[in-house]
Amino acid sequence: MLSILVWTPIAGAFLIVLLGGFLNPKQLRQISLITAIAIFGWSLFLLTKFDISFGSMQLSESLAWLDQIGLTYRLGIDGLSFPLVLLNGLLLSVAIWISTDIQRPRLYFPLILAIGGGVNGAFLAQNLLLFFLFFEIELIPLYLLIAIWGGEKRGYAATKFLIYTAISGVFILAAFFGMAAFGSGDTATFSLTFNYQDLNLEAVPKTTKVILLSLLLFGFGIKIPIVPLHTWLPDAHVEASTPVSTLLAGVLLKLGTYGLLRFGLGLLPDAWQAIAPFVAGMAVVSVIYGCLTAISQTDMKKMVAYSSVGHMGYILLALASATPLSLLGATFQMVSHGLISALLFILVGIVYKKTGTRNINSLNGLLNPERGLPITGALMILAAMASAGIPGMVGFIAEFIIFRSSFAIFPVQTILCMIGTGLTAVYFLIMIDRVFFGRLSIRKDGSDQTIDMLPLGKWQEKYPAIALALIIIFLGIVPSFATKMMESSVNAIAPNRIQPSQIALIQSL
Repeated sequence: MLSILVWTPIAGAFLIVLLGGFLNPKQLRQISLITAIAIFGWSLFLLTKFDISFGSMQLSESLAWLDQIGLTYRLGIDGLSFPLVLLNGLLLSVAIWISTDIQRPRLYFPLILAIGGGVNGAFLAQNLLLFFLFFEIELIPLYLLIAIWGGEKRGYAATKFLIYTAISGVFILAAFFGMAAFGSGDTATFSLTFNYQDLNLEAVPKTTKVILLSLLLFGFGIKIPIVPLHTWLPDAHVEASTPVSTLLAGVLLKLGTYGLLRFGLGLLPDAWQAIAPFVAGMAVVSVIYGCLTAISQTDMKKMVAYSSVGHMGYILLALASATPLSLLGATFQMVSHGLISALLFILVGIVYKKTGTRNINSLNGLLNPERGLPITGALMILAAMASAGIPGMVGFIAEFIIFRSSFAIFPVQTILCMIGTGLTAVYFLIMIDRVFFGRLSIRKDGSDQTIDMLPLGKWQEKYPAIALALIIIFLGIVPSFATKMMESSVNAIAPNRIQPSQIALIQSL
């Protein structure tokens, strides 16, 4: 059942490559969209087979593959990975929906589908080497999507992304080999296991565990990204097309935080507590730096990119606290950030498509009901409110859980991170005030020509944004739809450090 989530999009990609010469671009897009929606629908169907009260892996699959090197095809799903699989299916469908007028569609759509299959494989993999293979699968497709369909500096951004991600993979693979070497229990015969459930690292010296965990933190920290390992992200976002930015911010960054939670905290809990203060400090740096840098931006897309750096810092703070409630908040924040950042990038893409610019200083009055983009502006205001943690939306629930659970463990770091919510409101208010309010006036980049009326948009291009906005509101009002799915798994993976008040809050959610 789980293999369908992995191999259906990859099979769809091969089908498009083989039949692409006989189909027009519209048909290629339709096949890709049907494949993505089918994957999302299948993941929803699996919810009916999923027991939310069971914290361990479910619907498991295991197949012997390369036992000589410890590589086993082993899949499983729990409350940590299920929400992210659902998020991946949703945003994959959204990314293909908004992929219109694409040049070279016979290559473009297979690359998008390959990313969707690889990400699902990483979230489902229960073998460290298998996770690494799926983790790396998205590297080449994403590089090509930026390098071919990106902006003017696409070559520089794509190469930078490739180098950073390759370095990330080296550190992660080194840590995985170390875990297998120390945790297999049969080092005399050099028989290593990379199966997640079979690794036993309790007897490993704490110093060794800290070294292994540090390698994981550096490797996954590039993917998250943690400041100062973040410099590839703004360039990649600015040069990538809107669909690619939607997937990158919405899903691909979560591979880093998921990897830290699953393999760092899950396999090395005592070492995690040793480096937790450092992780909390890095969370503060990421939040404050991301927010302050976003304030200084004039490119709407770059502002949203730095906003992602800050909001991923909240997840780091929750992981550092390592209580069941904070890990619930971390997982919920992964979903929350994925939805909100995807909505923001879609809306910025609509603005750029209609006006020809993303420069805040060149735009004004887009909320004009007759000659502007009123629906896009209204949705942008909603997305900004959700990102700033306004009650009634998913962002508030995620951030409240994180701050409520982390304050008892890291009070100073939590208060400093809370400042980020105020700074988020500042830079989004700056953008909304300059871009959407006032008298309508648009000046394209590098031109003195002023546009005072925009072409009418099609409802079809707004459907994904409206759908994401409704989900953001729904999960803000009924968070239990997601938190009930996560509760048993975070209780199983968290170290035994929880307060009675936090148990009550989990139950109330």
